[in-house]
This record gives sequence, structure tokens and C-alpha cells, in this order.
Amino acid sequence: MISKETIEKVFDQARVEEVIGDFVQLKRSGSNMKGLSPFVNEKSPSFMVSPVKQIWKDFSSGKGGNSVTFLMEHEHFTYPEAIKYLANKYGIEVEETIVTNEDLEQANEKESMYLVSEFARDYFHKTMLNTDEGQAIGLSYFKERGFTKDTIEKFQLGYSPDSWDAFTKEALGKAYKLEYLKKTGLTIVKQEDGKTFDRFKGRVMFPIQSMSGRVLGFGGRILTNDKKAAKYLNSPESEIYHKSKVLYGIFQAKQSIAKHDNCYLVEGYTDVIQFNQSGIENVVASSGTALTPDQIRLVHRLTNNITVLFDGDAAGLRASIRGIDLILEAGMNVKVCSFPDGEDPDSFAKNNSYEVLKQYLDENSKDFIQFKADLLVKEANNDPIKKAELIRDMVNSISKISDFIKREIYIKECSRIMDITEEVIRSTLAQIEKKDVSDANKKFTEEKKAFEVHKNNENLQPAKIDILYELEQKIIEILLVNGSETEDFTETFLAEDETGNLVDVKETNAYKVYEKIYLALQEDEIELSNPIFKTIYTDIINYYNQNLEFEIDKYISQTSPEIANKITSILMLEERDILHKWENRKIVVEKKNINLAQSVTETILSYRWYLLNKVIEENKNNITADVTVDNTEILTTIKDYLSLTTVIAKNLGRVMVRF
Repeated sequence: MISKETIEKVFDQARVEEVIGDFVQLKRSGSNMKGLSPFVNEKSPSFMVSPVKQIWKDFSSGKGGNSVTFLMEHEHFTYPEAIKYLANKYGIEVEETIVTNEDLEQANEKESMYLVSEFARDYFHKTMLNTDEGQAIGLSYFKERGFTKDTIEKFQLGYSPDSWDAFTKEALGKAYKLEYLKKTGLTIVKQEDGKTFDRFKGRVMFPIQSMSGRVLGFGGRILTNDKKAAKYLNSPESEIYHKSKVLYGIFQAKQSIAKHDNCYLVEGYTDVIQFNQSGIENVVASSGTALTPDQIRLVHRLTNNITVLFDGDAAGLRASIRGIDLILEAGMNVKVCSFPDGEDPDSFAKNNSYEVLKQYLDENSKDFIQFKADLLVKEANNDPIKKAELIRDMVNSISKISDFIKREIYIKECSRIMDITEEVIRSTLAQIEKKDVSDANKKFTEEKKAFEVHKNNENLQPAKIDILYELEQKIIEILLVNGSETEDFTETFLAEDETGNLVDVKETNAYKVYEKIYLALQEDEIELSNPIFKTIYTDIINYYNQNLEFEIDKYISQTSPEIANKITSILMLEERDILHKWENRKIVVEKKNINLAQSVTETILSYRWYLLNKVIEENKNNITADVTVDNTEILTTIKDYLSLTTVIAKNLGRVMVRF
């Protein structure tokens, strides 16, 4: 268990904008920050962070919370893992009991796979540094590549002994279960006889990490000339490792990508490492696979700009640049840079200084249109048919751009480069888009048929505003935002004057806002009807009674994910309105009432008024037309309640319409 003192230190020092900024590119938006949702694929920002309130809200997925809940949602951390991650980030010593073998056995399957992978990383790293075989083979290989001690440590490079089961034996001896060694692919178990052997036997090891630094899998390179063995071997797909969703080096690169607002994309592990050592850290690798939308989305969280780097003599260059269309389709800006013949990112970075490398990248990074033109014109070789195919290829890329201004610029650029009229390009674009529309309509028709079946089975009605829900939500919002503030509340009540007549008397008293709300609801013996709001209300009142100050991030950390989501939704209501830019659409959004005491009083009176009218309607429904039944008591009750609603309406200072 992590000590309470450690948890308090973490919450005191952790800044939600800094934590989330490691994973999502955030831009200032008034007093808040916004960015693209890290949970869904989108082109317009719906993710809001409030540095003042120390919370975040994703309006696309509905998720929200503080820095800890973000790590739990985004990285699938447990609560203790999130605390440890933040403690490490902010240099806080974690006080906890030692993890025992029993603790390991109780860990869930996914967590057990992470633990096994992290043990393997440490084992391979120590084996390379501390054994004769590791130093002679693994360490000498990395030194030949020019990697320094600091670089080797930074990427936790390692070596797996050239023995059938050295790693497996070590892991089993440390109480790690064979089940998880097998599921992570670190150990292969023969079905015939149950024999085990190490998947990465005799290879130098490259740990593959998530954006938060968790070990997902490994890449292993063989150093012998065994033609039967693959040069590079990756961990198999598993519960924690999905090759198409991972980018090598993203953990080391994320801050630099956000800082420089650009990401260099290469193919191999050593390309990434060599660039880092040269001083350029905003680089990641697709690890030899074709670029996928999930990998692009990882980068898009941090920047809107990608520069794709290619080998000078890459045979499959044309096939590789198909990924450019995916980048454009994601709404990102893309440049391309190739190296001289015989060079790749690894060799070029190794043989040149940081200044030379940086200058080369700056001067040779071309816009994708220019790059495609240079590459494909060579292939066309003045052949009219091939040139037509080339133009269609380039226009197809332009069609992926959703931004009309960018598209217009690229149309003109393509026209200039290819010496062809803009009309022809626009006509070709129209053909492509016509096909896209046709395909979309076909899909829509199919979905519409399915919807009609659902519609016939459902009596679809427009959503009705739930007034009671809105009023109770407003009470919770006031408690969350202003509960600890002290205000002067003026109340009006009836009292006898000197002559015995009833007159209005005003009395002003100072209350803390949470006290005023609590006393008002207690006076009327009212309980909130919504179960979640009722839970939050009870928790907040108890929290205020036990603590001098209300710290929203600490309070949220003690609640369930469901409650945390609801609280952040309420707190970010105004931010949601700002995000949607209603003012630009000529829609006026009412701002929060400046007069706090008035807002509290009005909310309570409105809540009372609504509940009274509800009771009145229920009593009216109990009136019977049967002459043998005496309705006097019900009518008297209704009359009394109507009198109360009149008083409430008078106190509100306005005529109220029935909900």
C-alpha cells in the first residue's frame, strides 16, 4: 500500500496540464487549454483542461477527472500505478510496503503481463552489462553502432543469452508465472511435450514502450548469419502489445515532439536511437510496418506536423509513401525528406554533427506534393500514360485534405509543377469525390435501412428537458464551485407589526454557501431525486464538514470513475459552451450569475417551486368526481400549496410559468 503522505504529496505537486501535456498537445484557450481527444479520432478539439480547477473533460467520450484519472483512463493504470507514475515524474519518494510473491499472484492478467515485460527488460539490460557473454556480444554490437553509455541507458537496450531457456528459468525462479511468460511471447511452450525455450535467444534487445513508459513488447536483432532465422523478431500480438498501435521511441520523444511541434518518422529502432544521440529527440519509428491510422493518431495528440524520413536507396519507396495519404486524411501537415544514396537516417546521423544533420533536414524536407512529383516524374519518363497516372496519384492525395484553403494551395502547386491547368485537376478531384460520395451514399442507405427497422420498433420522440435534473445539477455545481464561500443572504418572511397586521420582514445573515443549501433542504426535508446527484451531495456536505478547504482534485481522486465523470461534466459546462463557439453561430449562452447569493437563493426557490407544483399536480390527480367521496382535505392541501408557490414567486421577484 502507498502511504497517505505520498499520495498527498503527489496531489500537491502534480499539475494536470503538465501530466496531460506529455500525451496530448494542448493549446491555450482563455484560462483553459484544449486539444484533440486522446480517446477518439477527431479533427476538431473537444478535449478541455482547466489548470485553475486541476481537472480535464473530454466532451467526445464523456470521460473526465484529474491527473490520476487521466492516467487510469488513458494508460489503463491502476490507482497505485498512476500515483507511482506521478511520483516518479515529480521526484517524490514513494513510501509503500514491499511487493511479495503473493501480491504478484493477485495482480490481474494485464498487469501481470506488464510486470513480466518489465522484469524481462531489466534482465536483458543487466545481462548485457554484467555478464561476459553480454559484454562481448551485445554491448560490443551497440558500441560498434556508436551508441554511448547514456544512450544505452536511456533506451534500456539489452541482450538475451544464446541459451535455450536462460531467461525463462530466471523468470520462473523469481515467481513469475509461465502463463504470462507465454502470453507476452517471451517464452515459447511446445504443445507436444511442454518444453520451453526463449523466443529472443541470442539477440540484442530493444524494449518497446508505451507513451507513458510501460514495456509493451520487444524487438530483437540476431547478430549471426543464420539464414533460417529472421534478422529482426518482434513480440507477438498480445493483450498489451499491438504492433499497429505502437511507435518505437514515443516515450522518449513525446515532450520534444510537443516542444518543437513536429515529429520525424523513421523506419527502424537504430534510426530513432542515433537521432536521439545526435540531439534530435522528436523522432519515432513505425518499426518496419506500414504506417497505420492508430500510429498517426498517437502523433496527432502531440503535434499537427509529421516529417517522413526515407533511405536514399529504399527499394519500396513508392509503396511506403502511401502512408502520406493517411496522414493527410487525419488532417495533419506532412513533409518528406530522403537521404543521399547509400545513406539512411541511422548512418547519416552517426556520420554528421547535430548542426549538419539539422541543416540537412531543414533544407531538404519537401512538401509532399513536390516530393511525389520529383519521385514519380522519374518513373513517368515522359510517357503520357504514366504522367496521367502520376497526376491522378497526386490529386488523390490532395482529395484527402479537408481544409479548403490548404487544398486550394495544393491545387495551384500541383498545376505549376505538372504544367497542367487547374481546371483539369479540379475535374479529376470532382471525379474522385463523386466516387467517394457514391460510396458514402451506398453506406448511408444500408445504415438507413437498419435504422428504419429500429425506428419502426421505437416511438421516437424529441428529448424533453428534465427540469428537476437541471435544478439538482445546478445545486451540485454551486456546491462544487462556491460551496466554501461566505455570502450575505437576505430572507423575507411574514411577521406581526405593532398593530397585529402581517407584514414582510427582511433579515440578512452570513452563511457559507454549502451551509445555506444544506439548511434549506433540511428545512423542507428534501432529498435529491437523482441517485448520482444524491451521492455527490452527501459526499460534498460531509467533505465540507470535515475539511477547512475544498480541493476539487483531491475530492475527485476519492470518488468512483462514474462520479468523477459527472463532476467534471458539471464543472466544465461553461468550457463546453466556449469550445462549441456558440457566439460565432449567433447563439447567446447565458453566463454564470455574478451575484452568488442571488444565484443560490434563486436556485433553491426554483427547486422548491418545482417540487411544490409536482405535489399539487399529484393531489389534483387524486380528486375524484364521485359525489360520495369528500375531496375537502385534498382541496385544502392544494390551496395551501398554491399559497406557498405564490410566496416563492414573489420572493423570486418574477412571475413563474408552470414547468
